[in-house]
Amino acid sequence: MSTPQTLADWLAHCERLHPKTIDMGLARVAAVRDRLGLRFDVPVITVAGTNGKGSTCAMIESIARQAGYRTGLYIKPHLVHFEERCRIHGEPVAAEALVPHFAAVEAARGDTTLTYFEFTTLAIARCLSRADLDLVILEVGLGGRLDAVNAFDADAVVITSVDIDHVEYLGPDREAIGREKAHVMRPGRPAIVADPVPPASVLAHGEQIGADLWLVGRDFLHDGDRQQWRWASQHGGSSRRYHGLAYPALRGANQLLNAAGAIAVLESLRDRLPVTAQAVRTGLALVELPGRFQIVPGQPTLVLDVAHNAQSVGALVSNLDAMGFYPRTHAVFGAMQDKDLAAIVARMQPLVDHWHVCDLPPARAAKASDLAALLVPLTAGREGGVSTHADPAAALRAAAAGADPADRIVVFGSFYTVGGVIEAGLPRFPAASLAPAAATPPVAPSAAHALADPVPPQDAHRGTES
Repeated sequence: MSTPQTLADWLAHCERLHPKTIDMGLARVAAVRDRLGLRFDVPVITVAGTNGKGSTCAMIESIARQAGYRTGLYIKPHLVHFEERCRIHGEPVAAEALVPHFAAVEAARGDTTLTYFEFTTLAIARCLSRADLDLVILEVGLGGRLDAVNAFDADAVVITSVDIDHVEYLGPDREAIGREKAHVMRPGRPAIVADPVPPASVLAHGEQIGADLWLVGRDFLHDGDRQQWRWASQHGGSSRRYHGLAYPALRGANQLLNAAGAIAVLESLRDRLPVTAQAVRTGLALVELPGRFQIVPGQPTLVLDVAHNAQSVGALVSNLDAMGFYPRTHAVFGAMQDKDLAAIVARMQPLVDHWHVCDLPPARAAKASDLAALLVPLTAGREGGVSTHADPAAALRAAAAGADPADRIVVFGSFYTVGGVIEAGLPRFPAASLAPAAATPPVAPSAAHALADPVPPQDAHRGTES
């Protein structure tokens, strides 16, 4: 086989390399890491959890950049382009800049087989390790204990909310799942637990290894009103307070908890990376992360959210409730078959008048016909109904065609669902009573980089959390 030349070539090579998509374990990753001589000489923050990881990573990055630090971020899955997974100084790395790092991993691995996720994690880690940075932020993929990211020792960790997901790999309940995620902690180093009701297994592991536990509600607090909020910590004999904070630019009530965890982890590293109150304020005000309760202006209202398990969909429902009245809500939905689909649709069903369900590229995706079969009994006797579509873009076109200007369209579920409509350029089709001239409203500035002109399909694999 010829040597891959482009990033797309390398990603295709990674897809073929290992017989399993997921092969939990650190031995192979650690062996290749050591052959590469791969290590970080700057502080590393690792972020684990079920929901809220991406938002927390983005907030840490944004605050640190406002404080003047040079940041490197590994975040996943991507929505459209693989390069979204590797950001330096807040910008995705160019595809061609990643190619030498894939080649280095290939040369170092010898006869060691690596999964797509392991190979790409090592390549991005090498890219970040060679950059001139002050801080590296790594988002865990699946679990923690055996996740490839855990091959790198973190100087501080954040564990966001813990809930039921990936039970075939992590266990059947929050205690088992929490135990897996807790293994990103390191003895004597800060471990920020941002879940307000964490599984006992998380705390037990942290205490057992002697981690420096920071618990929300005990070591750091947050509260607020409709206009502003405050954050305070009382940990290890020192205290810090931030008053009069504006709410994060990322929408949704759950983002306050993510912001509190982001501030706490930076505060835990204050001796090495001091951050000013102004950096906190500005960083939270300017943070961007497409697809997280993202509202695209225009008529009808369009909401994009990658909520793909029962807990995150519950947060989505709360956020949609807070938006106010809409005559009708149209849902564009596609998801993986291994999710708790019954729980997801049960939570969303009271808000949705018409479902547009769609097929998705991966083999493990639920078929639109299967989603429809699940929904039809729930919608019997109600106005609206269920429609099936070949892909997310087709589903959005149908939803827009059937919506009135005052209605709301919610695109949610898998990263493939939200990424699919973004990849198509988020076209605005005339709603039922809109003139064609009004079909393309301006794009929100905070989303402009992700909602640009249509782009050609690239790598279809968006990772295990899609």
